[in-house]
Amino acid sequence: MNPPSRTARRSLPWLLAALSMIGPFSIDAIFPAFPLVGARFQVDDAALQQLISVYLLTYAAMSLFHGAISDAIGRKPVMVVGMLVYALASGLAAVSGSFAMLLACRALQGACAGAGLVVGRAVIRDTFEGPAAQRLMSQVMMIFGVSPVIAPMVGAWLLPLGGWHGIFWFLLLFTLLLAAAVAIWLEESHPPARRTTFALRPLLAGYLSFGRDRPFWPLLISSSVNFAGLFLFIASAPRIVLDLLHLSAQDFPWLFVPVVVGLISGAWLSGRLADRRSVRFTVNLGYAVMLLACTLHVSLAAALPQPRLPWSMLPLVLHGVGVQLAFPTLTLLLLDRFPQTRGGISSVQAFASLLLSSVVAGVLSPLLSSTMLSLALGSSSLTLIGVAAWYWYGRISRVPIAPGLARDVELQAQITGPR
Repeated sequence: MNPPSRTARRSLPWLLAALSMIGPFSIDAIFPAFPLVGARFQVDDAALQQLISVYLLTYAAMSLFHGAISDAIGRKPVMVVGMLVYALASGLAAVSGSFAMLLACRALQGACAGAGLVVGRAVIRDTFEGPAAQRLMSQVMMIFGVSPVIAPMVGAWLLPLGGWHGIFWFLLLFTLLLAAAVAIWLEESHPPARRTTFALRPLLAGYLSFGRDRPFWPLLISSSVNFAGLFLFIASAPRIVLDLLHLSAQDFPWLFVPVVVGLISGAWLSGRLADRRSVRFTVNLGYAVMLLACTLHVSLAAALPQPRLPWSMLPLVLHGVGVQLAFPTLTLLLLDRFPQTRGGISSVQAFASLLLSSVVAGVLSPLLSSTMLSLALGSSSLTLIGVAAWYWYGRISRVPIAPGLARDVELQAQITGPR
């Protein structure tokens, strides 16, 4: 551990929280601008969804490497350079003259956005241990959870000032200020004596070796697919809010507030159950709540061909609760399969989850977002895949799940929330 100075302790939660916001903020802030971008470049809704999927694809790919690069050159340079390149990509996006250039800029944004969250987690583990690390991670994740609500609201507020360009100018300014704050206030937590050489081939070979562990696959599938069912509604927010509900760009909170309320409530409940129930009970409860949410999604969509507020959005609260009940425990079980390489398995899990999210945003959302019923059925199908994977894990796992695993503070401190 590298105990930080008093000034660093005060600034660290704020810096890491701001860095964690970049990922979800970059996705959700542009939703209100979709109609303007589509009109400017004469592209349809399916093409606009690629602004999300391309971003998530590069975000996922680089999540495999941010941590290893910071192990080689230090945490601070990766964060500062990542934010500076992100700012450059935002500026180029603001002046894009073609949709292809805008997509390329979004890809560059995604490649850099994960530096803050992935490397920030490493900073926490470098600097704190035990309950202190868990408390700081919880603070960061709380900001991560509310940012999807703030982002579309900020995007809507910026539209009258600078159109869709104004959103990217705001992201440029924000990340420039953040890079300066990191350069000034963040203390390097990974000194040269502890650094390792970055070698691509051994790194990828290590990642591929995880696949030889049989329980790895059902745990990876269930932990990755869980959020995908909920993310289908998030990625389809422009179609749901603007086309199906016939609301304005200022009304995105109708969708995002229930999601965030559910995620925060589920995280709180998961923490309360950790000392009282086994991990198997917690995951089973999470899936039961998600299945109940899916049943309500389908039932309301069938009963209400024209979605209505607030009823059509209320199942999102339950869905968020179920996701956050199951996800932390599934991630703990996955990390515990490889106790010597928890950082590596965490990167693989993040990569798989983000890659699936890019498919949801780029393929499933354009196909299914024409009606609430098709969205509900798609979300239910993804959730059922998670249930099947969890059942598969129970069948092939011969070792009983220890109730104490959910209280493993060191593992819990390494978990990041859904993306």
